[in-house]
Amino acid sequence: MSQRKRAAQNRRPKVIPMRLDATFFFERAVQSLDRYHYDKALKYFRRAVEYEPENPVNHCNMAGILSEMGRYEESNVILRSVLDQIDPAMTECYYYLANNYANMELFEAAEEALVRYLENDVEGQFLDESDELLDLLNYELNRPTKLVTIKAKENIYAHDKARELLEAGHFAEAVKMLEEIIGREPDFLAARNNLGLAYYYMGLFEKSVVTITEVLEAEPGNLHALCNLAIFYQHSNQDGPLQALIEKLNKTVPFHPEHVFKMATTLGIVGEHREAYNHFRRLLRTGELSGEPSLHHFAAVAAVNLQRFDDAEKHWKHAEKLDSESPVPSFYLRRLEKVRTGEESPPTHYHYHLPFEEQFREWEHSPGQVTEALKRDPLIRSSFFWALRHGDRHTKVQVIQALGLVADEEVIEALKAFLIDADEEDELKRVAVLVLRSIGVQDSLTVTFSGRTLTLEARRKSAKLPVWDSAWQTVLEHALEGMSGRYDVVQQHDMMTLWVDYLSRVYPEVPKLHKSTGWAAALEYWTAKMHRRTVTYSDLVNRYGVSQASISRYANRIDEACGIREKLDLTTPSFH
Repeated sequence: MSQRKRAAQNRRPKVIPMRLDATFFFERAVQSLDRYHYDKALKYFRRAVEYEPENPVNHCNMAGILSEMGRYEESNVILRSVLDQIDPAMTECYYYLANNYANMELFEAAEEALVRYLENDVEGQFLDESDELLDLLNYELNRPTKLVTIKAKENIYAHDKARELLEAGHFAEAVKMLEEIIGREPDFLAARNNLGLAYYYMGLFEKSVVTITEVLEAEPGNLHALCNLAIFYQHSNQDGPLQALIEKLNKTVPFHPEHVFKMATTLGIVGEHREAYNHFRRLLRTGELSGEPSLHHFAAVAAVNLQRFDDAEKHWKHAEKLDSESPVPSFYLRRLEKVRTGEESPPTHYHYHLPFEEQFREWEHSPGQVTEALKRDPLIRSSFFWALRHGDRHTKVQVIQALGLVADEEVIEALKAFLIDADEEDELKRVAVLVLRSIGVQDSLTVTFSGRTLTLEARRKSAKLPVWDSAWQTVLEHALEGMSGRYDVVQQHDMMTLWVDYLSRVYPEVPKLHKSTGWAAALEYWTAKMHRRTVTYSDLVNRYGVSQASISRYANRIDEACGIREKLDLTTPSFH
């Protein structure tokens, strides 16, 4: 070959083969869209579909171009084929359908498609646009759209509901809901924070610390988590970690009122009253929360701990003026003089209710009030659950009795959890069993006694009582009703034990219980005598509505079987 020919060949440009695939046509389609050449864009998207017919995105792009060109019916055919044949999980197609139907003025069909999108799309890519479309449909159809849920906001709605439960004192329900939310969305830190708080309110201290620590691992500066952890350290006497955390909090200056309030109450609870008072004064100066009586109470608590007694008096008087029905401000105003003179210590808790021991003193005179207080005030409710786990023995007995007066699902779950706690006393668990049975919990109960886990049978019975007759239960219920508010839980337990003992001794020759209230009165009579309580036949006649002769007859029958009088004579010879 001549040199000239060889040189000419060398000068020929090298041809790079063009790779025609879906990506190539997609890019060409986008370029055409940028120039508003919809026909060309449609042609290129069609070619992309030909190369990758199983790729739903290519189909949706083609449907989108058709929609831009006003060819809504053709667009809908493609979108339906994606949902029916290619990828049913591509829920955004319902949003595209809704838009197309709205442009065609088929508003019923648009509403149906939009509801399908909102109730099934997890990501929520078009939530804002959906709100605008909902407004349009509401206007055109002259009615609101019925939505069961918005899938993308499901956890947000559930979290709001859990917060409501938490604020209402339904801690077990809140825990269950929050655990489910975190199971679905582990990164939902607000839910995890509130879960830690719910555990704390229920007295489950270790679980609360673990949960809050998880929040701080994900977001070290989370103020709510830092404040919660400080309170948890305070209650567990972990002074070293607490002091390090307090130093960190004191260097933080929150601006949002909610954060300022959280910071102030936290610092007050951990004993940093000066910093707490400064934050409370900041909130009161803004005016936004100045009409909140609890805020004035918290400021007063901080002030009195700083020996600023005049300021404390001013704040409590302001709280009393704002909330004249609450006993809290007047109670602390009465105690203020003794605090000034050093006769009493200043209050240290930052809750807007009476001290725990004071509440019990009041309820001893009117037990019915405890039910309303526990149902109405979540702070009181949480203090009861905390005392059930961390109070002294006497307090725990009182708490168990008080919870028995409420007898809702929350209480039942708390007492059942108490029964399996290996660190609690067996005698306290027996009291809890009595309360659960007395409020109508008839299923079997799992109890840890002396390190052994046992299952208590579903009904109260002895080995000699293979069945539990409803007539026997009626007597028991009448007696519990008559003794309620007059006898403590241990005395009620002894009455129930006496009744089972009597039935066991005379079984199977149990007499006909025609006058259940008479038998109930007789049980109260002997219970009172066993506990050296004064009770008269006249009182029993009035309360149970039966004759003295009937009560005396049934009391004698119980004595004949159980020998109560003889036992009492041995312990107290003067008994008659």
